Amino acid sequence: MEEPCPAGDSEDLTDSEESVYSGLEDSGSDSTEEEEEEDLEEGPGGSSSPRTHAKEAPRKRKTLEDDSPLKENEALLAQNEYEEDSSDEEDIRNTVGNIPMEWYQDFPHIGYNLEGKKIYKPIRNKDELDMFLEKMENPDYWRTVQDKMTGADIKLTDEQVALVQRLQKGQFGDVHFNPYEPAVDFFSHEVMIHPVTNRPADKRSFIPSLIEKEKVSKLVHAIKMGWIKPRKPKDDTPTYYDLWAHEDPNSILGRHKMHVPAPKMKLPGHEESYNPPPEYLLSEEEKLAWEQQEPQERKLSVVPQRFRCLRAVPAYPRFIHERFERCLDLYLCPRQRKMRVNVDPEDLIPKLPKPRDLQPFPTTQALVYRGHSSLVRCLSVSPSGQWLVSGSDDGSVRFWEVSTARCMKTLPVGGVVKSIAWNPNPTICLVAICVEQSVLLVNPCLGDKLLYGATDQLLESYVAPEEERVQPVRWAVPSPEEQGRGIRLLLQHSKAVKQVTWHGKGDYFASVVSDNSNMQVLIHQSSKRWSQSPFRRSKGLVQCVLFHPIRPYFFVATQRYVRVYNLLKQELTKKLMTNCKWVSSMAIHPGGDNIICGSYDSKLAWFDLDLSTRPYQLLRHHKKALRSVAFHRHYPLFASASDDGTVIVCHGMVYNDLLQNPLLVPVKVLKGHVPTLDLGVLDVLFHPTQPWVFSSGADGTIRLYT
Repeated sequence: MEEPCPAGDSEDLTDSEESVYSGLEDSGSDSTEEEEEEDLEEGPGGSSSPRTHAKEAPRKRKTLEDDSPLKENEALLAQNEYEEDSSDEEDIRNTVGNIPMEWYQDFPHIGYNLEGKKIYKPIRNKDELDMFLEKMENPDYWRTVQDKMTGADIKLTDEQVALVQRLQKGQFGDVHFNPYEPAVDFFSHEVMIHPVTNRPADKRSFIPSLIEKEKVSKLVHAIKMGWIKPRKPKDDTPTYYDLWAHEDPNSILGRHKMHVPAPKMKLPGHEESYNPPPEYLLSEEEKLAWEQQEPQERKLSVVPQRFRCLRAVPAYPRFIHERFERCLDLYLCPRQRKMRVNVDPEDLIPKLPKPRDLQPFPTTQALVYRGHSSLVRCLSVSPSGQWLVSGSDDGSVRFWEVSTARCMKTLPVGGVVKSIAWNPNPTICLVAICVEQSVLLVNPCLGDKLLYGATDQLLESYVAPEEERVQPVRWAVPSPEEQGRGIRLLLQHSKAVKQVTWHGKGDYFASVVSDNSNMQVLIHQSSKRWSQSPFRRSKGLVQCVLFHPIRPYFFVATQRYVRVYNLLKQELTKKLMTNCKWVSSMAIHPGGDNIICGSYDSKLAWFDLDLSTRPYQLLRHHKKALRSVAFHRHYPLFASASDDGTVIVCHGMVYNDLLQNPLLVPVKVLKGHVPTLDLGVLDVLFHPTQPWVFSSGADGTIRLYT
């Protein structure tokens, strides 16, 4: 630790010594008096302490007092030289050299003294709380800095603070430095008689430059070749600027790009003249009618009046009111610019192939099948295409020969026939008929005797299981009288049945019951006389169901959605959004990748199952509700039947190339049915082999179009 100087020593300092120190302080030096004392006092290395300097200085001066003034000056200069000497070696207390102090960051010492011992860092164990307390309590905290070389806290003097503040403001460090001293013109204020240099001129100063000649020749060649374009002559015509360009609403620079100018007021006509022609003056009845009209309904805003001269015209009473209305129109009425696009209407119509290029398809009515006394709800055709079966509200099922329209057989069933389906397997002759709460399996006994005989043998070969199984429906054997009419089996349901459909193999069939429970859809197996309910809970009111023609998929159409179930995995595969309010019917393409849905809001939705769960196309060709839709088994045709009494046949080509979208083109509107009781065509069906279509209507007829 350094010792403070005794009072007696300090008194020995002469005026000259004080002036030396005071000069150091005035110059804005970074070191204070205390630092100088510390820097001068070193360990036992032999360097003198400040006290010895202070004592020796007066002694020197006493010996010099008797000498000449020259010697005195020399001594003072020599003394000042050593007094002011504060070299780096003395300043830096730790002897690590002039190196970055970050190197000692992780060490407890900060350097070594002359004996080679470590100089330890001052103990700084202040946490944030101590720092905060010091900041609050120490008035000199703001002027205290840490010396990185020694690790000690240094309090800046007023001169040092002033120096820092000057530097922060961008001023000079020295207070007495004047940056604006008058400049001395050293070179021109005194004219000399001799030149600055008297060398003879170079030869190159008076002959043309070869380098410049080469550069010029290169530039001339570049201009000739067109690589360099010479500058265009400047246009000296003055340019004027439009001050009001931003104000003009029609200009490109207008402030509001979408500004719409207000419509101009209608100019006054003859009726507003002070001396209008006599035909413009109103009679008394017209005046009375004008006064009784609403202001918006009046053709004239004022009643025409005649005055003998302009001086006789009185002030217009509604002037301020009309000006106010005009102002309201200008700033309150929204104006919108409508962008009109000039498009040729022909370009908007999609380029479709001509219908004659898409033949064959049914075009004309060939046969009418008459015999039913009430509306014919449903149709089905045999796999061979030879027989047609129809169900009607008159409580009968009729079997027809397709080629002759002759009724081969009539089967009274004693109720409204809601749905009918011929077994698609050509080796089985069986028809499923929905009548009220029952499904009848009927053998029509038409055509090949071997075929329908084999069907009866197949049904009779059934052996009942030993244990009675619990089933949702009751399988009943008909009475001998019913068997004589062709009925082979009865499935008695709990509620009315509204649809029946066969699986492609001809063993399974599904029925839809008018119920809101999970028993709406039932799947039956005719060979084992076994029925089951595939769903645990209801997903809505089921409209119709379908089996996939190839894969083990089952389609269930509710009011707005079509759900696709995998029967093997017993899980929901897809849910199709129909974008319709109420689905009425559904048909599947024989390829199995596209389905169509008809709806009661006169839309037909085509779905590509590989593409999306939303319709690929929505067709709105019909004006009234769609009752039925159908695909042809071999031709690229589909048809829709509607309550407007028409059947629309469309060409629906599905390509094997998955990147090519299906081509849907309406080709023919078939008319013939007479709408009855607001019902038109109730069912539509294609012939299995020919491009013919059958339709059944509310007028009690069945029509064949070929």
